[in-house]
Amino acid sequence: MDFLKNNCTLYPFSETLIRNCSEFDCAHDDLNEFFKDDCVNYSNELLGKTYCFLLDNDLTKVVCAFTVSNDSIKTNLLAKSKKNKISRPIPNIKRTISYPAVLIGRLGVSKDFKRQGIGTELMNFIKGWFIDEKNKTGCRFVVVDSYNEPIPLEYYQNNGFQFLFQNEQEEKENTGKENITESLKTRLMYFDLIKLKG
Repeated sequence: MDFLKNNCTLYPFSETLIRNCSEFDCAHDDLNEFFKDDCVNYSNELLGKTYCFLLDNDLTKVVCAFTVSNDSIKTNLLAKSKKNKISRPIPNIKRTISYPAVLIGRLGVSKDFKRQGIGTELMNFIKGWFIDEKNKTGCRFVVVDSYNEPIPLEYYQNNGFQFLFQNEQEEKENTGKENITESLKTRLMYFDLIKLKG
């Protein structure tokens, strides 16, 4: 389970990298469009930073990519039971209505490398990045606005993420989407990084 560590190197996603690499296809149209057309603009506007792992023996091959940005969990928007679950492990003196988080804005694995455990390796790398003592910012949680589709939801749940809201109706009511009648396109999920501190 060390494919990324042993066979790949992390690079910032850039226009030059996109130009020099073969097309990154993670078998999801929205993700493909973002990594091809939008991620550099996000970076230029300081909205998110995209990174990718390139194959060491073929630097034109993107194995996986992800975008991160700053975020927070605002407990005043949560149902009481979830607010208590998130706040309880935090010492009383440090409790607040907003806890620092990193948002995984986009995450994709090349279709050529799917079903090899690379998605889990990538998630472990991201989590480890933000608990490393060299990390330059405080970050208690990792949050994601996951596609509300079985495969992405299962992926995040298998990697320890929990829903921020018990169900879609609660999420709609607490995020200003109560007038939406169809299913949500995404679901908010979180992971508490304190679980990894040893």
